Amino acid sequence: MQIAVFGATGGTGQQVVQQALAAGHSVSALVRDPSRLAAQDERLTVVEGDVLDRAKVDETVSGADAVIVSLGNTSNNPDYIVSRGTEVIVDSMTAAGKPMRLIVVSSLGVGESRDQVPFAFKMLMNTVLKKAMDDKERQEALVKASGFDWIIVRPGGLTNGPATGSYKAGVDVKLTAGQVSRADVAAFVLLQLDDDTYLHQAPAITG
Repeated sequence: MQIAVFGATGGTGQQVVQQALAAGHSVSALVRDPSRLAAQDERLTVVEGDVLDRAKVDETVSGADAVIVSLGNTSNNPDYIVSRGTEVIVDSMTAAGKPMRLIVVSSLGVGESRDQVPFAFKMLMNTVLKKAMDDKERQEALVKASGFDWIIVRPGGLTNGPATGSYKAGVDVKLTAGQVSRADVAAFVLLQLDDDTYLHQAPAITG
């Protein structure tokens, strides 16, 4: 399968790219700094550019069967980069005029999952993380309105541990946020490429 990956140099994005290549997929990754992308493979196409640059996004999406978005907010990014970038990606996918699956990594605490996070995190969501969470709310709304076969993955607290395969995932509201490795999140994301279990849903994933 040909997969377009956005946010490929982040912790989860790096895992998505590495695991996708290991599984035999071809990957096209849009990155601002190619030197930050650890993976190297003949099936990896690196597009240097910004997610707000429509031409670069079009180049990344071209030929893709699925698109994986793992965008994040950093101090050197413009405001609402996650939702603004996702809007460009969705527009590009629409213009491509072919069926594609859209898998987006969001966060527990967004949307109806607000009560699945601890009280302390809710306090952060209302203060220092408010803009970032608002950004993800906007992103999820865009994805749900996209018209594509979408799946939103909402992880709990992310760690850099190895893939364990022992995570819990699903849409049960009783699933509460806990630590989960980025490697496990990436593995779960890749399972969604050809599994319709969570189509048009937003499963949580936690350790």
